[in-house]
Amino acid sequence: MNSDFYPDVIRAGGLAAALQESAATSHTPITVIQNPEQNSESVTVASDTPGRSPLEVFTRIEGRAFQVVGRSGGVNIVTGVTEDLGEVVAVCAAWGAGTAVPRMREAFPFLQFDPVAEAHERGPAAAVAAQWEMLRDKAAATPEFPEFAAVLEAAHAEPRLRSLFPFTSHWTVAFSSRTGSPYRCEVAIAPHYGGGPYLVLRYPNTGVHGQTATAAQAVALALAHLPDSVGPATAGFDFPHDRE
Repeated sequence: MNSDFYPDVIRAGGLAAALQESAATSHTPITVIQNPEQNSESVTVASDTPGRSPLEVFTRIEGRAFQVVGRSGGVNIVTGVTEDLGEVVAVCAAWGAGTAVPRMREAFPFLQFDPVAEAHERGPAAAVAAQWEMLRDKAAATPEFPEFAAVLEAAHAEPRLRSLFPFTSHWTVAFSSRTGSPYRCEVAIAPHYGGGPYLVLRYPNTGVHGQTATAAQAVALALAHLPDSVGPATAGFDFPHDRE
């Protein structure tokens, strides 16, 4: 850790101690989690709110900058960088107490958010709807690739696919039964730029089920390969043991 950038942190004995010292000075209750695998430059702070992971805090090497990352269900809900250790303490307290994302946006302008991330905290259905809206906006902004838009619109018209969390990989549209990353892909459709067949895949880039001439046919084939047990997307992310 560079003493020119972090003299207060070094003087306190590391980031964990510096956060606790700052919290005590401002009378802000936070619980720093002591993890032996973490070094003096990173730490996590406990959250009392169900579903919210402990807030991650770490220092940057290119200058004085504390980065914070708040995750929920495998999704980065809030991220940001500040030079002020006191602001970090305040964010830790707000995140842990369950302060709503819109209120955190108002209180801490340095934090970054996006509509899909905010939607995740309203539940999986809201996250799915926000993700669909974002991808359809992306398609509208890419008129030179109408095949991509065709896949999205055809899939959105089908209730079972519309209830899954869509994501893209190199313009392939995949459908996940989990809203967090890493996603649990159930089926995917790859449009061909400039025309050509649509590929229906098991995963975004592998496992070809077949190919079709139109987006509507690709959606029908994707539905035929969608397991009957797959319902609307749920909150969370895929674990390796879920595939066993």
